[in-house]
Amino acid sequence: MSSQSSGSKWVAGVLVVAIAVVVGIFMYREKLARDKAGAPPFAATNSSAPAHAGTVRDAALPQHPIGPASGSTAGLPALDQSDDAVLAGLMALTSDDALKSLLKPQAIVSRMVSTIDALPKRTIGMNIVPLRTPTGRFQVQSDDGMFVESKKNLARYDTYMYVADRVNPKAAAGWYKRNYPLFQAAYRDLGTGGYFNDRLIEVIDHLLAAPEPKGTLQLIPAKEGYVYADPNYEQLSVGQKFMIRVGSANEAKLKTKLRALREAIVADAPSTVK
Repeated sequence: MSSQSSGSKWVAGVLVVAIAVVVGIFMYREKLARDKAGAPPFAATNSSAPAHAGTVRDAALPQHPIGPASGSTAGLPALDQSDDAVLAGLMALTSDDALKSLLKPQAIVSRMVSTIDALPKRTIGMNIVPLRTPTGRFQVQSDDGMFVESKKNLARYDTYMYVADRVNPKAAAGWYKRNYPLFQAAYRDLGTGGYFNDRLIEVIDHLLAAPEPKGTLQLIPAKEGYVYADPNYEQLSVGQKFMIRVGSANEAKLKTKLRALREAIVADAPSTVK
């Protein structure tokens, strides 16, 4: 896939280690395209200096609020000093160091938030992705004279799927809620003016709506890499393309994980005043 169509890798992608992990898988951009792009390193920001000016969303009441007891600022470090605590919390959600081998240890929450916010879009900057890219090159093969994705590519996602499989959605949601003020601060830095948990639920629903193609999809050569021959697939968002790219079996597993994560996040939410 090209750097525009293939997107980048993704995080538990959606979310919190399931965010960090699942999303990392989704946001994977081809290593070749990444090398050509030469994107600058990601820079964390503080709330007084927005990372970029996004579309400002209405400051309406949150649809999926995080209760003050769950998202208390008590004991939380400042966003720009949170990496060590966040890394320790994420490591506690898994039973080994597999996630640590994938995660970029700088500006973790800011990268997560930026990646999640970008999943429904057509393109994404490689420098915001929180996980390291899969090794190796994207491979295609000929099938009755057509180019299709090689099944060998699926092995590149094995470590990501291993981590995603080992994350307990309820534990991930609990960790996310306790650290929610950090996520909201990072979202505020994007300049959207919105409520991050609403955006997260919106993105999870977007990923769950990803198509589930039957059989292989034809690819055609592009300026860089390959694009889907079917415009209905080529026009999909970065996130939905990668729900497809991980293969039907992995897509089904990720959707099961995302549904459980969504349920755990919205559980016990305080009532909103209309």
